[in-house]
Amino acid sequence: MNISVVIPLLNEKESLTELYDWIAKVMQSNHFSYEIIFIDDGSTDGSWDIITSLSQQDNSVKGIRFLKNFGKSQALHAGFKKAQGEVVITMDADLQDNPEEIPELYNMIVKEQFDLVSGWKKKRFDNKLTKNLPSKLFNWAARRTSGVILNDFNCGLKAYNLNVVKNIDVNGEMHRYIPVLAKNAGFTKIGEKVVQHQARKYGETKFGMDRFINGFLDLITIWFISRFGRRPMHLFGALGVIMFLIGTMFSIYLGIDKLFLNPGGRLITQRPQFYIALVTMVIGTQFFVAGFLGEIILSTKRDKKRYLIGNELNF
Repeated sequence: MNISVVIPLLNEKESLTELYDWIAKVMQSNHFSYEIIFIDDGSTDGSWDIITSLSQQDNSVKGIRFLKNFGKSQALHAGFKKAQGEVVITMDADLQDNPEEIPELYNMIVKEQFDLVSGWKKKRFDNKLTKNLPSKLFNWAARRTSGVILNDFNCGLKAYNLNVVKNIDVNGEMHRYIPVLAKNAGFTKIGEKVVQHQARKYGETKFGMDRFINGFLDLITIWFISRFGRRPMHLFGALGVIMFLIGTMFSIYLGIDKLFLNPGGRLITQRPQFYIALVTMVIGTQFFVAGFLGEIILSTKRDKKRYLIGNELNF
């Protein structure tokens, strides 16, 4: 099979039939063998009924339905597990991603041997103040933190070699950082393609300030995991040593001052240096404990289900 198109969605009933027709037209005109995997992330507007109807008309349409809304990352994870095409294309279901880009994305993976190609919506039709400006700031921070040079991390239109999606673990809200996850897994040939951005035709955007804030928090998380996820004691232990050294130096200073330099001065407990020494040594101990707990969790962790599937179609 040439292509698997993975489409996570939440309450996109109006756009699904039009999106399917558009994708099918592109695939058939380019003679691709393909499958379209819709992942319904707990929709309440009848989106699953549309997916069911499409799957009955066309066996290439496949569906996964979550019992409730578990998030886009979990939806992508489920779709990646089922995908069989040599190239996996992800796109949003709101018609803002253009299926006409698929053939060129496919060629970049197959002929130019990219591991991952990310779309770049260079010209956007979103609100400049509430979405475009925060997105530019977010992308700048992501580039600086991750070392992956992309202009648009959050673009839903991406293409992957099948090996990439089978060897990365997309969880939490990490769908924004799949290129970073791929790089950390050893897939370093990551490219970018300018793609056409369509104005939203139906429904309302799911983007809000909470997603913008969460994106930066996730960026900190993925920075930590990429550097210390397999060795948390290296970070927490180093911080603990620094705190202990600060506390020890203040303790030595207080001891020398009280015993030799100024024996008749204030009591040690009346001096601010005593409390600095005490607090830093306590914090140092807490850092050590955090490092030990992190190592214990790593050695005992087990995989657990992050989402529950209610129905599947055509698998």
